[in-house]
Amino acid sequence: MRILVVDDEQDICEILQYNLENEGYKVMTANSAEEALMMPLEGFDLVLLDVMMGEMSGFDMARRMKHNEQTAHIPIIFITALDSEDDTVNGLNLGADDYIAKPLSMKEVRARVAAVLRRTRKAPAAEPTREARIVRYETLQLNLESKRATMDGEPLALTKLEFELLSFLIQNPDKVFSREELLHRCWPDDVYVLDRTVDVNITRLRKKIGRYGKQIKTRVGYGYCMEK
Repeated sequence: MRILVVDDEQDICEILQYNLENEGYKVMTANSAEEALMMPLEGFDLVLLDVMMGEMSGFDMARRMKHNEQTAHIPIIFITALDSEDDTVNGLNLGADDYIAKPLSMKEVRARVAAVLRRTRKAPAAEPTREARIVRYETLQLNLESKRATMDGEPLALTKLEFELLSFLIQNPDKVFSREELLHRCWPDDVYVLDRTVDVNITRLRKKIGRYGKQIKTRVGYGYCMEK
């Protein structure tokens, strides 16, 4: 598994590289977002990304990655000294998969890296039937095998959580699901989730699917549903 560490502190890059390589990962480093964006990012399985850097912040780099079809699927763990709820929600809104707070604990870093890679790694599965591979809602199409989504034939840059949310809602039209039910059905058990996480991801998903966003209805006091 290939990991990219992006941090403007050379010491942190070296410490992370040393510890992660001892775990068997192949690790490369960059000392700025600008330097990282010049690298072949699509070849990495995970990016550890510092938030507070020079001219371009980690948030800005993550935003560019998530708007690029070739890199939108790559999981991101933010490394940050910021610890307010707004900062955390901002990162989640950009598609972050996890957070690690400074000062770093290498034991925590190793555990969180392993957890993110475990839940984002494509696991082998039994061959599905032809009907089970494709989920459709008018011109929205989701391939459950390749994990690709399109709208009007054009690719959609969805994160893993957005893909799971959309496919689940499409497969259960007109049924209302509470936040707790969506967390249970679409989120891994080993990930820390804030109360607002479902709302943040639903809002982001609505924007990405354009005119179909209005079909994801909020039932006040109950939850969300995909209306036919």
